[in-house]
Amino acid sequence: MSPTQTTTAPPFTETREQTATVGSRLEVIARPIAGEDRILTPDAIAFVAHLHDRFAGARHDRLADRQRKRYEIGNGRDPQFRDDTRHIREDESWRVAPPAPGLEDRRVEITGPVGPKMTVNALNSGAHVWLADFEDATSPTWHNIIGGQRSLFDAIRDRLDFTTPEGREYRVTAERTPTIIMRPRGWHLVEKHLRYTDRSGRSGAASASLVDFGLYAFHNARELVSRGRGPYFYLPKIESSEEAKLWDDIFTDTEEQLGLPHGTIRATVLIETLPAAFEMEEILYVLRDHCAGLNAGRWDYIFSIVKNYRGRGARFVLPDRSEVTMTVPFMRAYTELLVQTCHRRGAHAIGGMSAFIPNRRDPEVTHHAEEQVRADKQREAGDGFDGTWVAHPDLVPIARAEFDAVLGIEPHQISRQRDDVHVTAEQLLDVRIGRDVTETGVRDNIAIGIRYIESWLRGIGAAAIDHMMEDAATAEISRSQIWQWIQQGQVTADGTSVTREWVSGLVDEFMGRLERTRGDRFDDAVAVFREVALADTFANFLTVPAYSRYLVDAE
Repeated sequence: MSPTQTTTAPPFTETREQTATVGSRLEVIARPIAGEDRILTPDAIAFVAHLHDRFAGARHDRLADRQRKRYEIGNGRDPQFRDDTRHIREDESWRVAPPAPGLEDRRVEITGPVGPKMTVNALNSGAHVWLADFEDATSPTWHNIIGGQRSLFDAIRDRLDFTTPEGREYRVTAERTPTIIMRPRGWHLVEKHLRYTDRSGRSGAASASLVDFGLYAFHNARELVSRGRGPYFYLPKIESSEEAKLWDDIFTDTEEQLGLPHGTIRATVLIETLPAAFEMEEILYVLRDHCAGLNAGRWDYIFSIVKNYRGRGARFVLPDRSEVTMTVPFMRAYTELLVQTCHRRGAHAIGGMSAFIPNRRDPEVTHHAEEQVRADKQREAGDGFDGTWVAHPDLVPIARAEFDAVLGIEPHQISRQRDDVHVTAEQLLDVRIGRDVTETGVRDNIAIGIRYIESWLRGIGAAAIDHMMEDAATAEISRSQIWQWIQQGQVTADGTSVTREWVSGLVDEFMGRLERTRGDRFDDAVAVFREVALADTFANFLTVPAYSRYLVDAE
């Protein structure tokens, strides 16, 4: 059976497997869920198996490269602009592909998970683009992953509606809906509900990246093209141009398999890791036929700073998360370099997400959120960004107004080259902020970390906590700062040593004050938090052990 064929799936057998043409096998080992037969068709599974046959080995190589680079940074070798790719940076002639249909004007992008309710809200938001997020804003339960694919399948075909158990109906009513950009999970994550067995008989969990991308592209790429858009993606957690080149190879192969012209698939890369900040031009170059721009993924970028320098000296220890704003030196350097790099190569530069969100029941909270977001978007538009992210529909008009004031009727400001920007490696690593760690900061990180993990374990990947939108990236900052402060022997502004014992006591104190509800997951959340924040060994991502232990339906 060819992976490019479209068939109606027969009833699934107990194991529900499909053999690819080269003799490998991809098996669905989760309990069946309603509606999966529209997504897990034999042809779709065969296509995902094909992607594993071609690219799973290269994925493992790139993850090994990450570990080597992280070891080097942790042992005193700061990242630098690469000598072996200097010719790419010095060559003034190359540009990325022009904007694809539906990506010309990206001034406001709304982000969020992919359940049916959130999909309807995003499509009705009035934003230019919707980032349909299978990554940091989605808790990767099997129900959420397959349900999200179903939501997108139906939304692309204009037949999505949703009724809550209470009878409230959600329908797409907007005359113009946002262009969809789908974000698959990162290279480091696996999908344990799908088992991949290669030709030699070796088996293991499937790559979450290839599963998310493969199912979406197989079912929707040609349909999107027929409707005047295209299969567009956000690429998360990229750490090198070699990782970006792997994606480019996957795009080219997918276009060949699905009969699409070369360059139909487009990708925006999130620059949200420290190593990637030193390879922006190289990333654009290797993706140039498939590139749609770069995004300043601010929260994961802060997490990456902590992760890469967790074992280093005090100059790399960040203060309270609230003090790490977009105007501190290293964040300013990173964003200005991103705008300059994109515009030099004809690419869109997309700004990040302010975490403040409104509360329709609290005018004071809403006013504060709107003012914070307005200032953030005014700064981004003034710096030359071509668009920005918001996390709530009520913030779309706020962001649009700030970009309208700068762009006017123009779709972007790529012609603004920012020749005044001259960013050095030293500036990218200038993390001097001049503030102390405080007890309030420690307590806030504990509360945010535990409350978010508890939400994530219940299947909610984007959670409003204390009027801020928290996702996996912001939770990573909270728990990794705690880990680093303990390992570095930090002392708070009032003279308290940040020790494992002291923090453990604060965790107990937090839990003692917490109002519990029947069915909550706080006991499990505390167990995860203690493992990823208080253990001697640093977990590269908190979601990896939490997923394996709590979100896998069947082994």
